[in-house]
Amino acid sequence: MWLLIGGDSEIGAATHQHLKAHGIPCAATTRRKDCVGPDRPFLDLATPLDDWEPPAGTTAVVVFIAIARITACDADPQGSAYINVTQTLALIDRLRKRGILVLFLSTNQVFDGSVPNVAPDASPCPVTEYGRQKARTEDALLSRMGEGAPIAILRLAKVVAPDMPLLRNWIDSLGRGQPIRAFRDMTMAPAETTTVAQAITALLKDSAGGIFQLTGPRDLSYFEIGLHLAAKLGADSALITGSTATAAGLPAGSARPFTTLASSQLRETYGIAAPDVLEIVDSIVQKKDSGSDRLGRVSKT
Repeated sequence: MWLLIGGDSEIGAATHQHLKAHGIPCAATTRRKDCVGPDRPFLDLATPLDDWEPPAGTTAVVVFIAIARITACDADPQGSAYINVTQTLALIDRLRKRGILVLFLSTNQVFDGSVPNVAPDASPCPVTEYGRQKARTEDALLSRMGEGAPIAILRLAKVVAPDMPLLRNWIDSLGRGQPIRAFRDMTMAPAETTTVAQAITALLKDSAGGIFQLTGPRDLSYFEIGLHLAAKLGADSALITGSTATAAGLPAGSARPFTTLASSQLRETYGIAAPDVLEIVDSIVQKKDSGSDRLGRVSKT
């Protein structure tokens, strides 16, 4: 059985559904006591792990759980590091002592975003507290891998649901002739939750070890995406108002020129690749359009 640590997260929940749909025995932990059930064991990483044991028959574990908001880590570096570093490593050590394969989900935030398509073996250079914590955990796990521990790391950048609420809201606003504000200095090269779930499944089936990465092939700014969306819908491009993350008061490190990571290993070994960001945008428009005919009749203002 495979155990997902952090089944309350969007990616964890999507992966849980994916595994069940493909007949793979699995369970996903929850820290919500009202959600505890046969395939939802309780685990709160903020509490001591001395008495915690994985469910009987667990052969592989994916660690989704983390305090991932940049602002939350900046506001409480000690408390967030307790979860993201101390308790995460304690959990993984308990699992590896039992011979359980571990897949740890990490982030592009371990790099500074100054160059695109960063190689898996590039030296970490984080500029946010969250990135520094993930880099510390990665470094500790690499040491354990060197000792023969069955561990793999999967780095991700932005992960989006198939309907991506932000873009659906933009579509609705443009359909009403209302302006949208989009960052010129913030980029994304997202992977959808379904693609991430496929990558996780492939890595666990193969008992893979080492560092893997999954992002889209290129970065586009939110402003560029907004312009593409307006053109796709036939809306006036003047409705896309450029802004910056700094002006919006977002913390340092939120905006970066590049989020892409070199992802060829997953593509070449398992045939898994995230599509271009505009393919994701267009698919959302198509899904939205199939449910409403007004998108084809956006009036220009």
